[in-house]
Amino acid sequence: MLKLGCKPHLVTFSTLIKGFCMELKVGQAARLFNEMVLTGYQPDLYIYTIIVNGLCKIGDSSGGLRMLREMEERGFWPDIVAYSAVIDCLCQWNEVTRLFNEMESKNLKPNAVTYNILVDGLCKEGKISEALAVVEMMSHRGLQPNVITYSELINGYRLRNEMDEARKVFDSMVNHGCEPNVFSYNIMINGYCKTNRIDEAVKLFHEMTQKGPIPDTVTYTTLMSGMFQAMQNSELEPYIVHYNILIDGMIEAGHLEAARKLFSHIFVTGLKPSLPSFNRMIKGLCDGLPEKAYDLFSKMEEDDCLPNNISYNITIRGFLQSNDRSRAMKILHEMVKQGFSADACTAIMLVDLLSINEEDEPTYEISQAL
Repeated sequence: MLKLGCKPHLVTFSTLIKGFCMELKVGQAARLFNEMVLTGYQPDLYIYTIIVNGLCKIGDSSGGLRMLREMEERGFWPDIVAYSAVIDCLCQWNEVTRLFNEMESKNLKPNAVTYNILVDGLCKEGKISEALAVVEMMSHRGLQPNVITYSELINGYRLRNEMDEARKVFDSMVNHGCEPNVFSYNIMINGYCKTNRIDEAVKLFHEMTQKGPIPDTVTYTTLMSGMFQAMQNSELEPYIVHYNILIDGMIEAGHLEAARKLFSHIFVTGLKPSLPSFNRMIKGLCDGLPEKAYDLFSKMEEDDCLPNNISYNITIRGFLQSNDRSRAMKILHEMVKQGFSADACTAIMLVDLLSINEEDEPTYEISQAL
């Protein structure tokens, strides 16, 4: 546009600079900024803040700080966003403190984001007492700690392997009506695993699945790594209940392939899957992989684990849902022969089959199972 003699509006420059920064092409954004200044345009507070943010996102703290000073020289007062971006990027705690005090001297009130950045930086440097002082200051100024604040404190204690203190902060968060998120739980579980307190990690995981957020991949990976490490160090007797909890959680979260791998790992440890192990795995496989479910169901007796009423019902429902009535009736026949009967969920599906009244449906066996 400039080469063609067209004079772009300042908004055009700010839009382009913001676009470059969002794509982390901060070098191009800086060149365009310099070109804009050289051609006589005066950047405003908005453009300066975009550039400061962009530089800090790529870790150029000195560039961000330099731009902050240039803003002041040109008569602009950096806002809370600009200061917070630079504070978040700085590694030197003394410089962070100086900037924080500078903000206050200019009557710029730090918000929750700024305080959380301070708490996070202090905790990562092992300065928990100072971080707690910042949280207290935050409360005195009318800003209540949020889930991010509490999680950062918990992480600070985790980094020092002080899990009892981390638990106190976790409980305090709950008592103050602040619900832990998946990140909070993952920090605690990670800390327990790293300090070889696997039972407490599993207990917290169980609590999470009952009343907390949905576990994510990090949750399962952390727990599995912790369990296997403890087993290798002979600090944990491999119990099948640990596997069952993880397999159940993985299936609930939709990580079926990971659950299958973990199920296979049971045999590697020298253990044998229990009846609940088989039932959980069969139930998961029935939802999309009924053939694999049947293979596992058929393998139960080989592994000295006879199917029970739950095993039969889960498998029958899986084949009925996939419209494989022939296989469902075969298992139904075996179930009746073993003296088991349909549970409520299976019964509803069987009654629906009877209502269709097709000639090829074994009406007698269905009625025997109900």
